[in-house]
This record gives sequence, C-alpha cells and structure tokens, in this order.
Amino acid sequence: MEKFTYINQSNVAYIEDQYQNFLKSPDSVDANWRMFFEGIEFAKKLPAEASASTSAAVGGAFSSAELSVYNLIRAYRDFGHFEANLNPLASGPKASPELSFHNFGLTEVDLEKTFQIGSLVGMPNAKLKDIIAQLRIYYCRTISVQVHDAMPSVRDWFFKEFERPEVNLQAKEKIEIHNQLVKTESFEKFIHTRYVGKKRFSIEGGDSLIPMLEKFVTSGAAIGVEELVLGMAHRGRVNVLVNFMGKALPAIFAEFEGIRDENNSFFDGDVKYHLGFSSDKNTPSGNCHISLAFNPSHLEAVNPVVLGMVRAKQRRRKDTEARKKVIPILIHGDGAMIGQGVVAETFTMSGLKGYTVGGTIHICIDNQVAFTASPESERSSPYSSDIAKIIQSPVIHVNGDDVEACVRAADIAIRFRQEFKRDVVVNVICYRRFGHNEGDEPMFTQPLMYEKIKKHPTALELYTRKLETEKFISHEESDQVFKARIDELQKILDQTRKQAPAMKPLAFDGLWKGFRRAEHSDFEKSVSTKTDLATIKKVTSLLTQTPAGFNLNAKVQKLLDSRAKMIEGEGAIDWGMGELLSYGCLLYDGTPVRLSGQDCIRGTFTHRHSAYYDQKTGEKFSPLSQIRPDDVEFCVYDSPLSEYAVMGFEYGNSSSDPTFLTIWEAQFGDFVNGAQIILDQFISSAEQKWQRMSGLVLLLPHGYEGQGPEHSSARLERFLQMCAQDNIQVCNMTTPAQLFHVLRRQMKRDFRKPLVIMSPKSLLRHPLVISKVKEFTEGEFQEVLGDMNVKAKDVESVIICSGKVYYDLLAAKEKTSGQEKVALIRAEQLYPFPAHKFAPIFKSYPNLKKVVWCQEEPKNMGAWFFMQPRLTELLEEVASEKVSVSYAGRTERASPATGSEKVHQYEQAELVQNAYDLALNSKAKTSQVRRAK
Repeated sequence: MEKFTYINQSNVAYIEDQYQNFLKSPDSVDANWRMFFEGIEFAKKLPAEASASTSAAVGGAFSSAELSVYNLIRAYRDFGHFEANLNPLASGPKASPELSFHNFGLTEVDLEKTFQIGSLVGMPNAKLKDIIAQLRIYYCRTISVQVHDAMPSVRDWFFKEFERPEVNLQAKEKIEIHNQLVKTESFEKFIHTRYVGKKRFSIEGGDSLIPMLEKFVTSGAAIGVEELVLGMAHRGRVNVLVNFMGKALPAIFAEFEGIRDENNSFFDGDVKYHLGFSSDKNTPSGNCHISLAFNPSHLEAVNPVVLGMVRAKQRRRKDTEARKKVIPILIHGDGAMIGQGVVAETFTMSGLKGYTVGGTIHICIDNQVAFTASPESERSSPYSSDIAKIIQSPVIHVNGDDVEACVRAADIAIRFRQEFKRDVVVNVICYRRFGHNEGDEPMFTQPLMYEKIKKHPTALELYTRKLETEKFISHEESDQVFKARIDELQKILDQTRKQAPAMKPLAFDGLWKGFRRAEHSDFEKSVSTKTDLATIKKVTSLLTQTPAGFNLNAKVQKLLDSRAKMIEGEGAIDWGMGELLSYGCLLYDGTPVRLSGQDCIRGTFTHRHSAYYDQKTGEKFSPLSQIRPDDVEFCVYDSPLSEYAVMGFEYGNSSSDPTFLTIWEAQFGDFVNGAQIILDQFISSAEQKWQRMSGLVLLLPHGYEGQGPEHSSARLERFLQMCAQDNIQVCNMTTPAQLFHVLRRQMKRDFRKPLVIMSPKSLLRHPLVISKVKEFTEGEFQEVLGDMNVKAKDVESVIICSGKVYYDLLAAKEKTSGQEKVALIRAEQLYPFPAHKFAPIFKSYPNLKKVVWCQEEPKNMGAWFFMQPRLTELLEEVASEKVSVSYAGRTERASPATGSEKVHQYEQAELVQNAYDLALNSKAKTSQVRRAK
C-alpha cells in the first residue's frame, strides 16, 4: 500500500500564504492546494456562511480538524479503490488501515462534528460520518478509480464524474443488457455441449465484456465516433466475433465442424480464435464501423498493429487533428498486460507525434489467474493495470459481476478519451470459469479458486435476480429468452451440417480497391520505374535549398553543396542522395511516404538528412515536405528506442493503407531481432493466414565492417528461411539507382508485398557506390547484375555474391591472375529467387564450369543454404555440362562476427582471396575462412 503524504497540519502560516497566492492567481499554486482552496471558496459562498467574515471562514477551514478531513477526502479519492468491492470471488472488500479516519488524527467524537470542507464532495457542513459514508458510495462500491498519478485536470474530471448522482439506466437499456448476456452465455454453453473439449477460450466469467463493447459503440457514436478498431487475444474472441462483431453463425459453426473454405483454398488459414472481422453497427446516432484485427497467439502483439491501423484510418477520414472519429480499443489479459514488454512500448508511443492516435481505450480482463499461475507469480504490483502508470493513465476499476457498473465504466472511458485524447484503462476484475482452455483442468493449480467458481452464479444469473427485484423481468421470462436462443443456435447448426455456407472470396475494398493478389509470374514482369530528368532536377533543387535566414550546420551545408553537383553532367549520385530522390520523385507522382525508426531523420550513419535543424533555434525544416504539400504527405519520424512496437505500428499502418510507401528502419540491422514476433507472425505470414497484405519496407543496415557481433548482421538467413509462396521480397543491393528503382517498384505494382532491404553502411560513402543520372531516368530495377567487363567466351567460373562483399571482390579481381576467366555476378534480389534473370546469364557463358557463392557471413548464416539448392537446380536445367556450386566464406560459427577489427580484416581479405582461388582452381570444391588465431 502506498504511503499517504499529505499537508502538514502544523504549518498554518505557510498555508495562509498559499491561500493568498491562490486568490491572486489560482493556477500559481500546487494542484492539491488549489483543490483545497476551491473547497474553502465554495464554503464561503454558502448562505449559512454569508455573514461570516473572510478571516473567520479561512481560519475555520485552516483548523487542524478541517485539514485532517481534507486529507481523508484526498485519501478516498486517491486510494478508495483499495477498499472497493471489486473482486467477485471475495467475501467482501478488504479494509485498508490507511483509510481509517484514525489514521488522520480524527476520533469517534469527530464523527458527529460538522466540517466545512465537506463542500468538496457536495456536503457542506456535514457530519464526518456522513462525509465518510458518501465517500464510500463514490469510491468503495463495485466501481472505483485510480488517478493518484494523473494530471490535475484529469483528476478533477474524474472527481466530478464519480461525485455526481448516478444516472439510472432506463428499462429498455436494462433489457438490452440482459439480452446481450443471454446471447453471450447461451453461445458458450451451446458450444460446450456440442463440441466437447474443443478449444474456444470461453469468455465465461468475463461476460460483461459484451455489454461494455456495445456501450462503447452507442456512447461513442453519440459523440462523433465513426469507427472502432479492436485488438484482443484469444480469450473470449469467438464470442466477441459472434455477439458483438456480428460474424455469421453458419461461418462460425463451419469452423468448428472443420469445413474447408473452397473459395480461399490458396490460403492456409488460421484457428478460429485468431481471426478478425469487420462490420457496421447501427446505433440511434448513426452507423459505426467496427473492426477486429487478426491476431496470433503471441499475447499483446496486436497492440501496436492496431494503433498503426487506426493512424491510417484517421488519415483516410481526414481526422488527423482532432483524432476523434476512429478509436482503438485494446483488450488485455491480466498476466499478459503486466508481463509483455510490448504493452509498455505501446503505452510509450501514445503521446509521440509520429505515433499518437489521440488516445487508446484499454480493457484489462483480470481473470485473477494467468495461464495457470496466481497473481503473486505474475506481477509485483497490486493490479495488472499498474503498467499504465508509466504515462499517468487513469484506471477505472470495476467488478466484472456488476454488469451495469461495467457499462458505466465503458461510458466514462470513451467520454474521457474524447475529452482529453489520452489513454484510459478499464480494469475488469472477474474470473475464468474454465481452465486456460476447455480441455485444461484448473484444479491442478488453483483448487481453492475453482471450488468457489463452481458455486459462483453467472453474470446472467446475477443480473436476472437484480432485474427481478426491480420488477423488470421474471426468472421465467429470462429462461424463455435463453431457451429460444439455444433453439435458434441448434437450428442454424443443423442447417450448417446439411449445407456448408458459401464463403465470400477475398475482396479488395476501400483504399485497397484496384489492388489484387499477386501471382508468381508477376515477379518476372518488368515494371517501369524510371522518372524524367526535369523531376530529378526539381527534387534536387528542393533538397539543396533552405529557407532564408535558416542557420544550417556547416557540415550539412557542405553535404548539400555536394548533392547539388551530383546531377551535373552524367552525374555521380551516392546512396543517400539516391534514396532521397526516390522519395521526392514518388511525391511528385502523388505517392505519399512515411519513414520512421531510431534516428532515421538524419540516419544512423548521418547519410540521409531528410530534415535540417536550425543551429540557433532548433527549428526543423523538411525539404521533401515542400513537394505537393497540399495533397501529398512526406512524414519522417524519429521513433522511440523500440523495435517490436514501432515495427508493429508501421505494419498496421501499411496493412490498412497501401497508398503510402511505409518504411521502418533499424538503427543497426541486428536490432531487428527485437521485433521477431512481428516478422514471424505478421509480416511473413499474414497473407497466408489471414489474407491480409502489406507493402511495408524494412531498411536493415547490414555489412561486415569489423564492428563486432551486434553491428554486422541483420540476420539475412532468418528472412530467407521465412521465404515461401512469394510472401516477401528480400534484397541486398549495391547501387543507389537500384535502391531508387526498387522503392519505386514497390509502389508502381498493383499488389503489395513486404520488402526487406539489407541496406549498407560503409557503402554509403564508398567512391564506387555511385550511379549516373541516366540510370534513374532510363533504368529499372535489376534483380541480378551481370559482369559487363568480361567476354562471355572467356568465362569459365562465376562468383556470385550479394551486397557489400561485391566491392571487396571487385578490388581484388584487378590484382588476380586469370581474372578474365571469372565473372562477378550480383544477386540484388534473393527472394523471390530470380531464376529468369540468372538463366540467360548462365546460358551466355558457353565454357562455364564452376559457380562459387561468396559471402561475408558465416556459412550457417547469410544466404548460402538458401541459394545453393536453387542455383544447383537452375544450372542443371540451363547448363550444357555439369556445373558445380561451391562455397567461399567464413566457417560455421555461433556468433555472427568477431569482436576484433584486425581479425575481421584478416578474415575478410582471406575469404575474398579464397573465392578467387576456388574459382580458378578446377579441383578445389570448397574454401572456408576459419577463425584467425
């Protein structure tokens, strides 16, 4: 329990000083003092006190006892939730000694005394016992609030909300809630008996979630909400799909029956409790669109994805200022909310310019048990929702058995979100009627809890009793409604078993209209990505100018001067300029661009400088934002130090809006493993599991520079291992023009696939890594770059490589005897494997005898094990004689790279030399660089 630190009662002179300051300027004093003094002013205006002098009123209010009562009121406001009746499985709330009036220097005698400070809670000159009783009504029943750490304006809003008379629900609303509970419980019991032991991750115990979600829609629509986007894990998901989202029951039953969806036979699909859905709900205030994001079993992974989706949807609805039309709702489990780090990362993004969505509503379904563990094994704080304290988010605590209190909490939460554009949490303390799933035995680990749960009435039973007492419905009427629903479910199931429902094929609607699912042959088609010289010059002009009076950093000015000269003559455009030209030319074409990542405005290696900072004022100037500023956006944001949440956000953004070139950049490519769940569960597999597509681009700095194990490898091998069914594109390019064209290709196709780019580090300033202007105005992306400096008839061996090592091989070739027999081929795109580009190159060498794959990465990493079988198979098809495929590079290793720069240099030189030795020695079959001693 937190210690209360309240006003020192003995320092009356200081308090009087603060009071005088308050009278002059209310905002000049601390929020706690302001609240106290506002109570005094209120008391002074009462008729009973009208004849009293100011000094008398102030003197009475500053008395020791008045201060004690004031402190007691503050304690209830801040910590009343600790004595609230929140746990449906408990016999009653636990007493907190810190809330005892004795703890504030008050006695039983004071209970009968009247206090002016009671005006703070609408009870001027009330007896202490009545003030306490009222405080307990406000803060210690089945709903309470935790705002101790919140901002003063937030605290005041909640105090007014909780300290006003409750509005009783109308009869119609009560019956609607009852019927919602009937649908919720009947569905679970029906499935439980018809599909015994089948996993569904029942909502039972947290049944109030459905009426809460309905309240979000009706209350939200009344105050301007047009769309809700939900993210949740598997607990209760199927029930939400049916009874809130409106997914057709025949489709649900077909999933339980295991009926194959023939219309979508080219997709692998997913289990029923991971699926998403969208629909429109009618309300008295108009339609509200609702979406439930697809989600894997990785708890909380969907959180940043939903926020990225919401950001895109707010753009679509032109709601980027107020951000009140589209609201995200994240539904957490108790163990996951406090246990998964992505939750904290997502909270951290809530107020950041590049990631804010105007506030998220969080619902924590606190089952009081995680997978099988008790709260004391899963957290170090009183509540799972305490993670929200990192952004001073208010938390509404509510007893899950009191459905009307839960509905009230939902109404408060959505109104707060719209008022303050901040995150808010509703912590629903409830229970889980069954084990982790319906085949699990919870008595193994929670015998005492589940003994109580067996005897505990359902939310429907409790609410029916309440309505019966209030004369709104009888038990018999409730039973009839329940039975009718069961009969309806049985009828639908019987029909489904007779005739499976026709599933809708994949549709491309909204911003996805005009797009399609890609075919394998699409990756062999040429895509026009060239641009005209006039556009190149316009972009360059904008990139190299700053506003009048702008104090540019001298080094950046030198860079801009050099960039201005890059397009003169034939041009010598470097990597950074080539990248910026790709963005600028896309903007001129009408394609918006969004780029985010750690330090990505300047670039980790200071190559980009997509914005400039005034050295005297700190003002930021983004030249690319000056291209079509009225109708095409260029957004670039430095992200928090997060990979998991930020990549998830950008994935969600790209999956909802294919019109943006959306890019996430890693500070170092190695750091991408911090977002491995997003890579595995969304980027690489979402199309096959959920029919959800994305054009997200990942820029992953990759290359062995002697900087150690964590600053060398973006783990190319992991991406290649995920490659199948044309799911992603993996590139490791060597020229600025190639980057320019691959980014434009990403947006010029009428389909979307994620693009993974192993972007360079040392090549950013390598003198040979330049492209001529005509390569931008006349060229296109080349998946494979052949060797233009050899005669085809002379070539006996080919060294194939990818990325930075090409320039090491090129430098060594000039010193190699017999170099005319060796062609250097660059695999600029590794996947989809460009067999259509390799084949004609191999065929052009009539004397080809050997192919060597050379890489910097250890043999068990990099692209070797991916490329070797594909090259071998292709050569068997196109070569006139048997051609071997050999490996040149480092040996298999546990760590990606050495920590010694000298050892690195030795290894790098040796692997390059070994590649040529292998290529020129007809008998050699392999050449591996071992760790230098």
